[in-house]
Amino acid sequence: MLKFNAQNKFKIMQITDIQEVQNISPDTLALLNAAVEAERPDLVVLTGDQIKGYGITYKGKGKELEKHVAATIEKIMRPITDRGIPFAVTFGNHDRQVGVSNRDQFEDIYKSFPGCVGEQAEEIDGGGTFALPIYSADGKKLVFNLYLIDSGTDKKGGYEAVTKEQIEWYKKTRDKLIEDNGGKVVPSIVFQHIPLQEYYHVLKQVKKGTKGAIRAFRIHKNEYYLLGDTCKAGDVLLEPPSIPDENTGEFDALAEKGDVLAVFVGHDHKNSFVGRYRNVDLGFTQSAGFNEYGNGVHRGVRVIELDAENPETYQTHTLEFKDLVGNKLHKPFKDFIFRHSPTCFDAAIPMIEKALAVLAAIIILIVLLAKLF
Repeated sequence: MLKFNAQNKFKIMQITDIQEVQNISPDTLALLNAAVEAERPDLVVLTGDQIKGYGITYKGKGKELEKHVAATIEKIMRPITDRGIPFAVTFGNHDRQVGVSNRDQFEDIYKSFPGCVGEQAEEIDGGGTFALPIYSADGKKLVFNLYLIDSGTDKKGGYEAVTKEQIEWYKKTRDKLIEDNGGKVVPSIVFQHIPLQEYYHVLKQVKKGTKGAIRAFRIHKNEYYLLGDTCKAGDVLLEPPSIPDENTGEFDALAEKGDVLAVFVGHDHKNSFVGRYRNVDLGFTQSAGFNEYGNGVHRGVRVIELDAENPETYQTHTLEFKDLVGNKLHKPFKDFIFRHSPTCFDAAIPMIEKALAVLAAIIILIVLLAKLF
């Protein structure tokens, strides 16, 4: 049972996009150890892409493959498990791509570690979709609730959306909590990996060429955005939210009865902001792993603090590598490449086009000079 402490406080740490390989970056472990040690949260929530499931990073088949995956996960979990801190896990688009299903990772690997909390919703396939109630310090009263939702994986040209079955599960769970709470909504926060389409409503569309504007793709192709007015000083938007092309109505359901205070996601490694739309906060947390692209020493984690005496509000801040560990990285050149590489295939296209244009200009110049001389 998760409970508020004697001071009526409960601290959550969100860690996302660790996206590690078997040869784990020491900088990833340094960040995780320093963050968990500094905050000593009551619960760690892992919001997907714990491992880099694509490519040739993991080899083998069946039990051999699962053994390699488990060994990597065990290492990235040590900063949490060694300190005896409870944790909950959902999944991103890359976890299952390793060849071990989310359900098998959830049931066979994560649940084998001490402190793993949460049981997969029975009516939902896979792993990583469940509710986590948080009770008063004496354990007698439900005060708050967390929803973890497995937001799916890649699909042709984009990403899957949260399914209608998951949305119905959320509604059913929410309504049961209201019934058990004497007809009052239970304040809640949602954690998942992939952002909802509504994240674009906390951004401000601007003209091409506007200083600092980010170019979007797919259903927002060739549109440009800045952070909107509800975002705060220090918030960061460095890449367009990579949303599903289909809107299955998840946000409308979450906003329907006023129980959900906020949604926190990962997925787009360089973004770190919180904006507000229809009385729901929509937050991004930057990536924590150094074996994939990210924002250099600004990689980090998010802390969310709850108060049982005022559960309808929360406080949040992020912790960055530069403040916890320092500015020195083990592989600075590799990180330079990661910081400047395209964030997705769509982002790579204009970079390739620009490179080809430069190459064409050089060839034309050489041909002209050859004719002159």
